[in-house]
Amino acid sequence: MSRLQAPTCDRTVREIADRIFNSHRITRADQQVFMASLLSKSALTPEEENLINKVFEELKRGVLRVVD
Repeated sequence: MSRLQAPTCDRTVREIADRIFNSHRITRADQQVFMASLLSKSALTPEEENLINKVFEELKRGVLRVVD
């Protein structure tokens, strides 16, 4: 699978994570993109995987709020 066929690209994961951390909010669509990305680990860089894991950790800690 090429990088273009992956659910997200490097820049997109970083952009979504930056927006989430700046706003302290995550949408259900963001969650779905990140879950799909994690399930296709071969398409993720280590940096992307770390960012996504940090988002989910912050979500579990209650730092982020889920919005629709």
